[in-house]
Amino acid sequence: MTTIQTGTETQGQAHEPAAHPGPHGYSSQKAEHLKRLRRIEGQVRGLQRMVDEDVYCIDILTQVSASTKALQSFALSLLEEHLRHCVAAAAEEGGAELDAKVAEATAAISRLLRT
Repeated sequence: MTTIQTGTETQGQAHEPAAHPGPHGYSSQKAEHLKRLRRIEGQVRGLQRMVDEDVYCIDILTQVSASTKALQSFALSLLEEHLRHCVAAAAEEGGAELDAKVAEATAAISRLLRT
């Protein structure tokens, strides 16, 4: 069942709160990240336009590659901030929290490598 939450009314089940409340490692760079994501969004919209205008396949694939690289670069930037902020904070605490953050970062890296 899909959950839709509007104002104080909820249809279906309510969304659970975020498991990791902020501030996050990227918070200090939020404006720059949003600007970068808007640029990537523009690239993807450009891809849609290219398909709509029947642009040559190889030219579209070149732009797909550029968009993919831009997303990968963004992901690496977020990963670095996660390591510097979240994992570093967990390292100060030590114990199970550090193990959990390292496992979480390792899983994220694994997902990035599969793409």
